[in-house]
Formats: sequence, structure tokens, C-alpha cells
Amino acid sequence: MRQADHALPSTGMAVLIPDPWQNSRRAGFGERRGGETYARVVDAARLVQDRLASTNPPEAALVEVAERLEELSTLLEPWVVPEGEQIAGTRIDLPSRGLSLLPPFVVDDATEDTVTGHVVFRRFYLGGNGAAHGGALPLFFDELLGHLANSGERPRARTAYLHVNYRHITPIEVELRFDANVHRIDGRKRWVTGRIHDGDTLVSDAEGLFVTLLPGQP
Repeated sequence: MRQADHALPSTGMAVLIPDPWQNSRRAGFGERRGGETYARVVDAARLVQDRLASTNPPEAALVEVAERLEELSTLLEPWVVPEGEQIAGTRIDLPSRGLSLLPPFVVDDATEDTVTGHVVFRRFYLGGNGAAHGGALPLFFDELLGHLANSGERPRARTAYLHVNYRHITPIEVELRFDANVHRIDGRKRWVTGRIHDGDTLVSDAEGLFVTLLPGQP
């Protein structure tokens, strides 16, 4: 079930309301780490990223921003933990698992072999002339295709290669549709494909090969 989108009041940009990634074998893992407040923190962090990428403040204001960010870093420092105990990346109930690095995307429907949803490349991902940075698309596809490759009861796999085709300009601050499917499985190898559409326009597609890890491989 997809929940409604809402607009960011100061920009009018679409903001994605989270839906869980359905049929994940990791469902529930870390789901409540940080509670509702963590979602708020991630949203605020993304907004800071957008502001930093879209403003031209005077140096005096930048000095204050730097000092406040340094204070926040110091505030968080006592709670630095090993990877297995962190919140980021474990909150599958949030867009992009609560990782502020990733373009926030929302799954509308999913099975073990298919997924559909929507994504907004926010201002932070601007490359130039209103288009998302070319490097942001492989980042998105690697997360999307990798998660699908590892859905269901399949053993864990890692990316062997990712091929991305840039078919059209990918606009920022616009809700785009995506879909992906497991194309083929041969032994340890899994091929997964995905597409991003702006309305009826295919803006990008990708193919990834994911290989099942051998015993002892991280």
C-alpha cells in the first residue's frame, strides 16, 4: 500500500512518505532502532544536504553553519558504534533504509522477483542544468537491484557489475517511477534489470550481475 506524498513547504518539492520494502527476509530487522525520531533526523539531514547544495550564503553565515555542524558532530561522537549496531541502513520502513546518502525511494509493490515504486532525486543530487548527477543513478540502481537480488530466501549476494544506460535527462525534484525484475538466475549468478521513467519517457535503465557469496566471504 502506498501512502500519500506531501510537499516540502519551503520548496514545493515532493517528499516521499515511507512504505516498507515488502517481502524482505530482513523485515523487522532494526525496524524500531531510533524510533520515530530517527526518521525525523534523517529528513533533517537530507534537508541540510539540499540547502548546502542550493544556497549562496555570505561567508559569515557559512562560518556559523560550519560551527553548528561541528557541534552536532561532537554531540553524536559518544554514540559511534560498530557497523552491526548502527541505525543507518537497517530501517527498511524508511525510504532507502534511512541512509541519507541514497536518493530516497519508496516501494509501491514488490514480490520476490519484481518491484515497482517512485523516487525523487532531490536538489542534493543536481549535476547541472536541472539534471540529476550521472553518478547518482548508479548509486540508486545498485541499492534497488541489489536489494531485489537478495529478496526472498536467496542467499546473500554482492554486485559483480552494474551497467547503466542514460537514455534521457533525469530531472531533479520530480517524482519518477521505477521498476525492476530478476531477469535470470544461473547458479551463483543473478541478473537483475531496472528502469526509471519520467511519465512515458524512459530516462535510464540498468542491468546488474550479483554473485552469491562463498562461505566466509564478507
